[in-house]
Amino acid sequence: MKRILSLVCILHALASPVAALAETRDGQPITIRSNELQADTKSRIATFLGKVVAKQGDITIFADRLVVRYEEQGGDVEMVEAIGNVRIVQENRIGTAQRGVYRTREGKITLSGNPKVVQGKDMITGREITYFVNEERSVVTGGPEARVEAVIYPKGKGKNDAQKP
Repeated sequence: MKRILSLVCILHALASPVAALAETRDGQPITIRSNELQADTKSRIATFLGKVVAKQGDITIFADRLVVRYEEQGGDVEMVEAIGNVRIVQENRIGTAQRGVYRTREGKITLSGNPKVVQGKDMITGREITYFVNEERSVVTGGPEARVEAVIYPKGKGKNDAQKP
């Protein structure tokens, strides 16, 4: 049971990287690098294109494209969408997918397109991985071609098997 809770913690840890683009963590700046930036003030959308790397503190998000949508009232971030070769790295946790979406109002992060979350040797995959930030709850769904799979390694006494990848 402890190991299942550990996997839930892995998903929880991935909430921070995606949410980091929408909120300032401990006042740390967010640095986004890309080959191109297209900003459309009228549509309230900023699109970073080409080898995107977004970094805040110990969290780094890699993607082919990163789209940030702002709310009409107040200009707060409404949604952050990472598209293409998405990789989210924080310490010894790595999440990968073809698409990652963070919806701020719902407090929901969804990874799709061969999503996989790895911490040390432990791993979980499925058709879609959804994490509800405010509830600290996750749902991993499968389908006919992508069933949910979790690989959990038992921890040895006094050993830390969750080494950095």
